Amino acid sequence: MKLSELKVGEEAVVKAVVGENKTIKRKLRDMGIIKGEKIKVEKIAPLGDPIEITIKGYKLSLRKNEAQMIEVEGI
Repeated sequence: MKLSELKVGEEAVVKAVVGENKTIKRKLRDMGIIKGEKIKVEKIAPLGDPIEITIKGYKLSLRKNEAQMIEVEGI
């Protein structure tokens, strides 16, 4: 399942960051989005972009295309 498929209030654990764009993958890793981290979806904009998440106690906003690169497992 992709992070972009979660609904507001749902939590998941990061399984992997996939995709060919190494720059975005590095950006996500630098923000703490790494395998095993717990993520919670806080808000989703009316058109689905951006998505606000909480990870490691920090709130981050991600573009939908970035959220689609993050594979998660629901908890």
